[in-house]
Amino acid sequence: MTTLNTLLNYFFTLLPQILDGLKVTLELFILTLILSIPLGIIVALGKLSKIKVINKVTSCYVLIMRGTPLLLQIVFIFFGLPNLNIVIDRFPAAIIAFTLNYAAYFGEIFRAGISSVDIGQYEASHVLGLSKKDTFFRIILPQAFKTVLPPVANEIVTLVKDTALVYAIGIDELLRVGKIACNRDSSLLPLVIIGIVYLVLIGILTKILDKIERKYQYYN
Repeated sequence: MTTLNTLLNYFFTLLPQILDGLKVTLELFILTLILSIPLGIIVALGKLSKIKVINKVTSCYVLIMRGTPLLLQIVFIFFGLPNLNIVIDRFPAAIIAFTLNYAAYFGEIFRAGISSVDIGQYEASHVLGLSKKDTFFRIILPQAFKTVLPPVANEIVTLVKDTALVYAIGIDELLRVGKIACNRDSSLLPLVIIGIVYLVLIGILTKILDKIERKYQYYN
């Protein structure tokens, strides 16, 4: 009981710093999702394009983004680009790195989902006189979205944990807040608390994603 009280007291002492770190983590997470999912759809269309130049450029982009570590990409954008006279602040640099990286993964997921839609759907849409735009957004994409939802949900959960990588460029997200408190108080307790916060955050997110998945079961 004494240990539990100690943990709770320490948690409330650390709470203002945790909330500040959580705010940064959530901002990075939400902005990355808002930017990377639409870009991922564009990447998917690029890889499916019959125009060779677009297809090759998109494939090269996906190879680079998926073939190099996200941490390396973050470090390159923040520390490497200044050598080319391109200076980007910490948070925007992190957003750019995360968006480009996750767009490549989402792009491959959406490409697989779009490819899985039966060719008859395109033919039926053409017979009905639908434009290519309406066919894609009203017929193909909703069906593809149902197919790709589980792997997309998995990437979204991974994104929450990957936000900790911005620690490398000095952004005060959750893990860095815990590490600073750990060094200050010579205790591993802050990291335990941060771990619990991550678990709660991912647990809530998983519940939300499960509900969205169930909602789209009508496509079965």
